[in-house]
Amino acid sequence: MNPYLPIIGLGVLAAGFAIFSVAASSMLGPKRYNRAKLDSYECGIQPTPQPIGGGKFPVKYYITAMLFIIFDIEIIFLFPWAVYFDSMKLFGLVEMVLFIATIFVAYAYVWRRGGLEWD
Repeated sequence: MNPYLPIIGLGVLAAGFAIFSVAASSMLGPKRYNRAKLDSYECGIQPTPQPIGGGKFPVKYYITAMLFIIFDIEIIFLFPWAVYFDSMKLFGLVEMVLFIATIFVAYAYVWRRGGLEWD
């Protein structure tokens, strides 16, 4: 248990800070509610009522967020590879080339489909 004590302490400190921040902001923050604050936020788009049978919904913002997550995960996998590059030799190089090639295919597909263009 002794080696895990700093990790547990850091977790308790982080949870305490999060709980304190939420509680302090709700107690000390201004309480001026209006219609605009209570409305749902749609990334700058005025919320419109949806038709009963459904309807078209702009998904451009969500696609951009998913693309960011994909390429962010790629960067997360590149850091450990860069640290242990010498010990992995040719195997590590081949695996990372295959990984980057897969991500590049996804990037090229999105680029060709116009997913990176803003109208």
